[in-house]
Amino acid sequence: MKPNNRILIIVLMIIGAAACRLITNYLHLWNFTPIAAIGLFAGATLKDKKLSFLVPLVAMFLTDIILGLHSGLFIIYFCMALITIIGIWLEKRQTVLNILRASLLSSVLFYILTNFFVWFQNPLHAQNIQGLISCYTIAIPFFGNTVAGDLFFSGALFGGYALIKSRNTITS
Repeated sequence: MKPNNRILIIVLMIIGAAACRLITNYLHLWNFTPIAAIGLFAGATLKDKKLSFLVPLVAMFLTDIILGLHSGLFIIYFCMALITIIGIWLEKRQTVLNILRASLLSSVLFYILTNFFVWFQNPLHAQNIQGLISCYTIAIPFFGNTVAGDLFFSGALFGGYALIKSRNTITS
């Protein structure tokens, strides 16, 4: 298959995953989202690294317009960029174990950075170590959903793409 068709398939898979973000939000499956999986997948599969960053961020922004814009978008988009960098590292190392590791690392990175931001910008949390620990503790139930969502959607994207490639529909 031509490279343009390959890019189209990858972009459509990312858009489909972004649409799942809307569905999981509608079903109130808090933090069970494809956010990290989208960044990992884009970084690992799109050869044009500008697109690796642009496609997931645009997909996120479009869903954020529907879900509602908020003050935490910057940190979430920053996390998406960092996770895309992990995906770029993963590009030539795509094994089930490495995808699993990258997905878990992405979950931890997202948890640490976004909850630090919540603690830092929210006056309801004491601005000391106890307040920070409290903020991270309160977020633990959401972390479980983050890990589950990241693993599920990473498996779906990378597994689906491998299946498509195995059917000789596209080349690497």
